[in-house]
Amino acid sequence: MPKGYWVSVYRTISDPEKLAAYNKLAGPAVKARGGRVLVRSGRVVAHDAGIAERTVLIEFDSFEQAVAAHESAAYQEALVALSDGVERDFRIVEGID
Repeated sequence: MPKGYWVSVYRTISDPEKLAAYNKLAGPAVKARGGRVLVRSGRVVAHDAGIAERTVLIEFDSFEQAVAAHESAAYQEALVALSDGVERDFRIVEGID
């Protein structure tokens, strides 16, 4: 079964305090649903229209698990804390089996 991934690329971070509040809630919400953080920030080299900003990659055992984690009440609470604190490109993608 192909794995599922959350891919988040932050274009701007306008409110670091909201991001910190989100991180405090999102980390446990993701772990509770079986998510494993593979990349969080670190060095970035951006090409084409890419932006060298914060990048996060989280792996789940399946695409369905990744979608369910996003829809969970705990993660939705984290999104409320984040609100307009960042502009990001967030995707849930299916891996290759």
